[in-house]
Amino acid sequence: MQNHSILPQKMENSTQESHLRSESVVTYESPYPLYAVSFCPSASSSSSSHHHHHRRATHHLLAVGSFIEDYNNHVDILTFDEGSLTLTSNPTLSFSHPYPPTKLMFHPHPPSLSSPTLLASSADFLRLYSLQNDTVEPVSVLNNSKSSEFCAPLTSFDWNDVVPRRIGTSSIDTTCTVWDIEKGVVETQLIAHDKEVYDIAWGEAGVFSSVSADGSVRIFDLRDKEHSTIIYESPEPDTPLLRLAWNKQDLRYMATILMDSNKVVILDIRSPTMPVAELERHRASVNAIAWAPQSCRHICSAGDDAQALIWDLPTVAGPNGIDPMSVYSAGSEINQLQWSAAQPDWIAIAFANKLQLLKV
Repeated sequence: MQNHSILPQKMENSTQESHLRSESVVTYESPYPLYAVSFCPSASSSSSSHHHHHRRATHHLLAVGSFIEDYNNHVDILTFDEGSLTLTSNPTLSFSHPYPPTKLMFHPHPPSLSSPTLLASSADFLRLYSLQNDTVEPVSVLNNSKSSEFCAPLTSFDWNDVVPRRIGTSSIDTTCTVWDIEKGVVETQLIAHDKEVYDIAWGEAGVFSSVSADGSVRIFDLRDKEHSTIIYESPEPDTPLLRLAWNKQDLRYMATILMDSNKVVILDIRSPTMPVAELERHRASVNAIAWAPQSCRHICSAGDDAQALIWDLPTVAGPNGIDPMSVYSAGSEINQLQWSAAQPDWIAIAFANKLQLLKV
C-alpha cells in the first residue's frame, strides 16, 4: 500500500503529525451535519468493459446522509471527479429521508450500464432507493415490526457481497434480521444479544457477526441459528461495543471499538477472548474503523480527537504497543470513516458538516 501522500516515513513518535498536500484532500461542505457515507462501486472501472482497456472511471458517486435530530433529514448524492479533485452535489438526485440514516450503502457490485444503481439506508426501517438518469425512486420500505404502530430503530446494516439479495440489519430491540430484498421478505430474524445490537457485518454468504450494548462480539451461522459463538467480551462488564469491522481480505480478523474508549481492539476469531492487538494511540473516543480494502494488514480508525490514524498491523506487537503509520488531523471530531474497495486510494471521513476524502 502506498502511503506517499499521508506520511512518507514511519512515525518517530505518536505526536508527529502529517501535513497532507492540497491535492491529497478533497472537501465537500454540506448545509447539514453529516454522518452516513457510502462510495458507489463504479461500473466503468470494472473488468467487464474490456473495450475500454480497463480505463479507470474518473467520476465516482458517493452518498452522504444528514444528521439532524429531527424527522426531516436528507441524503445527497455527490460526484467525486478524480481528475479535477472536486466533490459536487447532484441536486436532482438529492432526496429527503425520515430521521438521520444510521448507515447508507450502495449495492456491493457495480451496476451494469443499463440497470439502476441501488442504495440502501437504515433508520426507522430499511429502505431501498434506485438511482437512474438523474432521478431517485424509492424501491421498498422493509418493516419487520409485528405491530404497525411501533418499530425499533435500526442501528446499522450490512449488504452481503457474496449473496447480494441479502441484507442483515441490527436493531435496538436486540435482534438481527436477514432480509431477502428481491422478494421483500424476512429470511431470518434472531435474538442476537441481551441488549441493543449496534452493528452487524457479513463474513461470508451465510455467516454474520454483531456487536452489542451487552459488550459481546458474536458470530452467527444461518445454517445453525440456535447457536452463536462469542468471540470477545468487553473487559469492563456492560461496556457497550459500538462498531464492528470484519477484515474482508483475511476473515480471521475483526476489529471493534468500545463506548467512550480510545482503543481499537483487534480480534482473531481462532483465539477468542484474547485480543491479538489493542491500538491505543487515539487521545479521545474512537468512533469509526475500516479495514483497508486491498491489504489485510492495514486498518484506519477515527475519533473525537479529530484524528484519522492508519495502522500497519505487525505480526508481533512490541512491548510498547503499536504506533500508527500515519496521522491525519481534521477540523473537529470525526464521526464517520469509510475505506471502500470502490475507491481504495481514498478514505472518506465526516466531521461536522464536512465530508473529506484523504488520498492514501
